[in-house]
Amino acid sequence: MKSLSLAAAALLASLSTVSADARPFTAEDLVGLNRLGDAALSPDGSLLVFSMRETDLEADRGRTDLFRLDLTAPGAAPERWHADPDADGNPVFCSCGKMVYWLSGRSGETQVWRARTDGGAPEQITEVEGGISGFHLGPDAQTIVYWKDVVPSGAETGNGTVYDQLFVRQWDMWTENGRSQLFAVPVAGGEPVALTASLSGNVPTRPFGGGGDVAISADGKTVYFVMREGGPGEAWSTDTDIYAAPLDGSAPARNLTEGRDGYDRTPAPSPDGRYLAWLAMERPQYESDQSVVMLRDLDSGETRAVSAEWDKSADSLAWAPDGGLIVGAHDGWNGRLYHMDLDGNARLIPLPDGSVSYVDADEDGLLFSRSSLTEPGDLYWFDREDIDQLTNINGEKLADVDFSDVERFSFAGANGDEVFGYTVRPADLAEGAVAPTVLWSHGGPQGQWSNGWSSRWNPMVWAGTGYALVTVDFHGSSGYSQEFTDSINRDWGGKPLEDLQKGLAYARETFDFLDDDTACAAGASYGGFMMNWIEGNWPDEFACLVNHDGVFDMRSMYYTTEELFFPEWDFGGPYYENAETYERWNPVTHVANWKTPMLVIHGLKDYRVPPGQGLGAFTALQRRGIESRLLVFPDENHWVLKPNNSLQWHSEIFRWLGEHLED
Repeated sequence: MKSLSLAAAALLASLSTVSADARPFTAEDLVGLNRLGDAALSPDGSLLVFSMRETDLEADRGRTDLFRLDLTAPGAAPERWHADPDADGNPVFCSCGKMVYWLSGRSGETQVWRARTDGGAPEQITEVEGGISGFHLGPDAQTIVYWKDVVPSGAETGNGTVYDQLFVRQWDMWTENGRSQLFAVPVAGGEPVALTASLSGNVPTRPFGGGGDVAISADGKTVYFVMREGGPGEAWSTDTDIYAAPLDGSAPARNLTEGRDGYDRTPAPSPDGRYLAWLAMERPQYESDQSVVMLRDLDSGETRAVSAEWDKSADSLAWAPDGGLIVGAHDGWNGRLYHMDLDGNARLIPLPDGSVSYVDADEDGLLFSRSSLTEPGDLYWFDREDIDQLTNINGEKLADVDFSDVERFSFAGANGDEVFGYTVRPADLAEGAVAPTVLWSHGGPQGQWSNGWSSRWNPMVWAGTGYALVTVDFHGSSGYSQEFTDSINRDWGGKPLEDLQKGLAYARETFDFLDDDTACAAGASYGGFMMNWIEGNWPDEFACLVNHDGVFDMRSMYYTTEELFFPEWDFGGPYYENAETYERWNPVTHVANWKTPMLVIHGLKDYRVPPGQGLGAFTALQRRGIESRLLVFPDENHWVLKPNNSLQWHSEIFRWLGEHLED
């Protein structure tokens, strides 16, 4: 890998310099930013190919194209490569480095295409009826493993769908009794081999599984994949397992993690073919348990936990060129990369603060992506001494933007434990002035306010509109210790509310730009639950609340959500066995205390926190005569993703805040 030339580095630096006529960051800026996708480094380190999403507001969607960057040419800039109006992404080099394979919709269906790096027109490789969802290229570039949804043919009459078991729907789609299956097909053409047709589960897993659920051995003979068995019990199980199957379909798949009842995911076969590494959680039904690096000797079958003594929870996993592992994990609010040997000794890779993700590595260094609260995301190269920024995909768009200041703080929260948060001071706030203040509550609840860019809840947009923010990583947040994450179990409205109360009080005492008298609060998912909980249990504090996709009624939530393992873990079992715990933290039981004006937002395709939760909260507010407003998105799920919907989401929130915070 060659370091970025000084000329190119200077160009990037000039693009990122804020002009003298700086302006605040806006929702329009957020929606219009380019977004970095997947990236691939050529085997000799001379060429970088990555995907980037650009916003088409008129079409109300993003357009994704491939870009290539010559890392040997002084002053080189990324160039659009084989562009097409339909989406292109997921680039991967063949082992010879002369060909790039990628997913493209240019034929009318999503298929695998390829092109030579030295010129020539793109060539379609797969012709799978209905298209495919994703693929991996075999190490010898002779075989493609792909996955796609397979749905049984419908009934002869009527348009009804019959279900005999859960899942009926998941995240934002009805399952239609179909599932995602794995296939192998020769690059040269031929009949695909169905690798998982005899199994009952989805490969990759739903709803968020992808390429990380599938891996091919270095010799190209075996495919490893993650699957949770379908059938009765799937909806309340986190028991995903790692399977191995011959790529030619000559034998059935074998379950390598049978007997392990928690999550097993991210299979990573070693380049020498000796080991299989993966990430595992021990406790069944708990999706936020500590994630441990596991290692299996593929000859002997011996399995051990490599990171058993490590105090962090692994987020990602890859093999390093020296035979060790590169492991991603959160350290507080920063996402870090560590080098771990096979004895579990971890060493921090010295990269800048922010949210850092592994892309590739060779003997010369490490390719990684990075974002932060004030940087949307780019690619970088670390040669073990210096760091070069390879891309600056939003440099021109942000050249005149002045981002707001973020300051981290900690305080004594519930039980006297140290709890962290941050404040955001609007960039254009005059010295000595006080800004209208908003307290944020994050979702999860086992999540956090990380030092990473967000295209949805972005503090720079809120501060750019003039609002000062306070965030708190309350008990139950991830990234600190497993004990801290576990502490929210069966205590949804206890310690977290106390932390929010103490955190807001501490921030007001510490930062003079916060309004001591008046504030609003906002949150989504569990954060939306907290808005409903605050309505009945902290009713005199806020001038207004913003509740996005929040839980309102624990009983109806349990019986209408899709992944039952989540409430069953957090509340100690099914509702019918432990109703007392559910009702202890049920916002609906405190509606008689509600008095604070609330904006309720819900997506009608949200099956995680179904729309009835938002409608129920709005009904309660209206019936009690409390000032309230309902914003419904018929085409959004738990998140607001479409560009114009995002603009409306921001506009309505800021209109609501303005009506209650501004003089």
